[in-house]
Amino acid sequence: MNPHVADPEAPDTAEQTTTGETPAVRRHDAEALMHVRASDIEPYIGLRYLSKLFRFMAIILVLLLVAEVITGIVQQGRAAIPTLLGEMSRLIVLAGLLWGTGDLAILLIDVGHDVRATRILVGRQMAHQVLGDHEQTEAPPERDTAPHRRATEIKTR
Repeated sequence: MNPHVADPEAPDTAEQTTTGETPAVRRHDAEALMHVRASDIEPYIGLRYLSKLFRFMAIILVLLLVAEVITGIVQQGRAAIPTLLGEMSRLIVLAGLLWGTGDLAILLIDVGHDVRATRILVGRQMAHQVLGDHEQTEAPPERDTAPHRRATEIKTR
């Protein structure tokens, strides 16, 4: 059993505050405000899959480039070099764009994690602020002023 949650079947022996709430109820409200939802920590499966797909396509293009260069040199020799240079530059740029798109998908995952963490932290700060304001509205505890009176009496003698 969670010690911070009030048992509904237990007798109400907790002291009442000035607002009529028990401290256990306030703690329960604070836990509800600071709770992390399952959707806040679930992974970005789709973006991770997309990143792997783009990187896989880039690797396939580089492998096709190598196969095309080997085939062109074997079949036509040095005469294929001007044609192969154009094809190489095109395939390398396309493979680089695909790889970069995969990196952008990973960056989006990191941004999503940062946004989720920020939302959780701001929610917790707001909960602390709300609970802090609530506790400040309650009457402050009585202080013992006897030591202060004794020090004043000693000075006046």
